[in-house]
Amino acid sequence: MTPERLTGLDASFLYMETPTLHMHVAIVAVFDPATVPGGYSFRRIRQRIVDRIPLVPVFQRRLVEVPLRLGHPVWVDDPEFDIDNHLRRAALPSPGGMRELADFTADVASRQLHRDRPLWEMWVVEALEDGKIALVAKMHHSTIDGVSGAELLGVLFDLVPDPPEPAHRGERQLDMRVPSPFELVTYAVVANLLRPIDVGRMAWRTTQALAGIRRVRQRAPGKAAFPLSAPRTSINVSVHARRRVAFAAANLADVKKVKHAMGTTVNDVILAMCTGALRTYLLAGDELPEAPLVAVVPVSVTPEMADLKGANKVSAMFVQLPSQLDDPLERLRAIHEGTKGAKEEHQALGANMLQNWAEHATPNVFATAARFYTSMKLADRHRPVANLVISNVPGPDFPLYMGGSQLLAMFPLGPVMDGMGLNLTIMSYRDVLYWGLASDARAVPRLWDIAAAIPATLTELLDAAGLEPDSFEVPLHLGPGMPPHAKWARSARVSRADVAGGADVAGMNDTAIA
Repeated sequence: MTPERLTGLDASFLYMETPTLHMHVAIVAVFDPATVPGGYSFRRIRQRIVDRIPLVPVFQRRLVEVPLRLGHPVWVDDPEFDIDNHLRRAALPSPGGMRELADFTADVASRQLHRDRPLWEMWVVEALEDGKIALVAKMHHSTIDGVSGAELLGVLFDLVPDPPEPAHRGERQLDMRVPSPFELVTYAVVANLLRPIDVGRMAWRTTQALAGIRRVRQRAPGKAAFPLSAPRTSINVSVHARRRVAFAAANLADVKKVKHAMGTTVNDVILAMCTGALRTYLLAGDELPEAPLVAVVPVSVTPEMADLKGANKVSAMFVQLPSQLDDPLERLRAIHEGTKGAKEEHQALGANMLQNWAEHATPNVFATAARFYTSMKLADRHRPVANLVISNVPGPDFPLYMGGSQLLAMFPLGPVMDGMGLNLTIMSYRDVLYWGLASDARAVPRLWDIAAAIPATLTELLDAAGLEPDSFEVPLHLGPGMPPHAKWARSARVSRADVAGGADVAGMNDTAIA
């Protein structure tokens, strides 16, 4: 590939990373190998991944730093690419349940990726209960965001257990040439010559945008949240390197029931579920604040910035989570009003504001400041920027397969930040919402309590709205605390006869599942 300079936002995820703040994202996908034609084997899975890697350049490119960090790094093909540096095999200890899988994933998430090779790793995990297998994958945030990560699944996964062999495309030829230090410095110097002009323009646009936000707040005061307005809780501390992971699931149909009954959005109901779960957790620790919590909610701006190069096309909203309110429907109404205000402010600020300012981040200053902030534990010395990050990513509503194994569930995991020791990331799959909970291990020792409270909060919302929950089936056993109307199957094996007819995939393709 032709050397490609990282955008400012992509590069900022590199500069933010420290020995305790890991800027990778992950996904845990659980499969049933009963659907594999001819039976499961690790070699089959490995070969399928090896065959698909050349279709996505991100898997075979690595970073090259500009000398003296005079500019953002560039991506180049890795002439020494070796699949064995990235794809590994593991087995869970008995009993091989979701708790053991979460512990394994937490260990994976607690270690940084090596910068001298492509920024991803995968583990094929065997010995799950009932003969299941899992894929635990992590990639650096500089390479993908939530939407591009979901699209990436379309390359690795199939729509049927035994897809036809693709037409011969020829293996992608790696560009073995790495830019010289002189070329890198020259390119960076030329780019920096235009920076004063761009910064002047950005300052003017930012002033106009802030004036627009002020008008929105005057028209509808108190709806959206401010950064640095969050109350401090035990979650909001400087993070350590070790992570904790938990999983949860909820019925998307029940979420939509509440949405229609209350005139809100699916995202509002999801935020209300997170709020209720956090309220339960903080009440148990006798630390529920009187002021509302504040969440950072990433927003995809891909449609507005389709022509922009780079992996991350995101902005962010700050949303109040009124955990201090006892009535679940009152919490939902307050969240609905707050998200409306946050969206208005986000539109006034502009979809590309974060991208444009990140473009002018000075690598040395940014990286040095991040390390100083972390090493001095400054997150413990000021009011939290926000309490946590909550991200919601749409996924496919039809079955997927990898190497013949049917995908049962997938749990996304986002990075844990200094001062925000909890990340809740949600992805839908086949009408079920799957929660991946990641936290600093010390800040949130009872992470599974939050996981168990998430579906319980949905039941609470349904009861308060006078709605009956629908029975739904999740082909996994996530443990205690799950709703009684859910069929948490321990052995929901799918035979080849069940999928002989195939899925209704009209109009679908294997690269567009977001």
